[in-house]
Amino acid sequence: MIDAVIVDDEPGNIRVLRKMLEEFCWDVNVTGEASNAEEALRTIQRIQPDLVFLDIEMPYGNAFDLLDRLMPVKFEVIFVTAFNDYTLKAFRYSALDYLLKPVSIEELRLAVQKAAEKLKLKNINVQLGNLLSNLRQSDPGACKLALPNLDGIQFVRFDMITRCEARGGYTHFFMKDGERVLSSKNIKDYEDILPPTMFMRIHNSHIINLTCIKKYHKGRGGYIEMEDGTLIEVASRRKDKFLAHFSF
Repeated sequence: MIDAVIVDDEPGNIRVLRKMLEEFCWDVNVTGEASNAEEALRTIQRIQPDLVFLDIEMPYGNAFDLLDRLMPVKFEVIFVTAFNDYTLKAFRYSALDYLLKPVSIEELRLAVQKAAEKLKLKNINVQLGNLLSNLRQSDPGACKLALPNLDGIQFVRFDMITRCEARGGYTHFFMKDGERVLSSKNIKDYEDILPPTMFMRIHNSHIINLTCIKKYHKGRGGYIEMEDGTLIEVASRRKDKFLAHFSF
């Protein structure tokens, strides 16, 4: 069984989530509840749960203040929020799960399943540490992206990535120092995650760091010459968007 704590400042939300877990996630046992950050701190320290469902905004400090006080932790976290904003992308940078209110049964089941699998890997402190660090960063290039692979999770700075290349359902990351990292996620996932001010998908198989372009060569779609000498075709249907980025 997975012992869980629910943290939410709305009692109705706690009741609904507890009921959903009882009906659809039989391997989860809710052992505690809290309605604010101070109560959550005491409850989590006392119960030592395996999993915490954590609302982001609450009285006496938000979720990130609470995690700062609890680190290092031994539990997995599933963030629960009504706000679909930039913070959610920060969770994805760090390969952390979140649920949007109202919570979907299927998304809840999937998040719990993934949490159960991740409890065995014990990567949570690295992921949470990366999340908190990214949220404090004023320079987007200094933020780090979590790349899940066969060995676990590797964290790389955005400004160290030169390009990404699709390899079936996997994605190859090429770094400025020559390192290559193979991620188990597909390139579409990274098109959605990577900041569009720095990265652009110019082909079905390629995302490039726009700051690493050396030259654009004209043609039907044309092709890019990267600073490391790599030549990459620009898909004709993506050409206009690419040129528009540079005001052409």
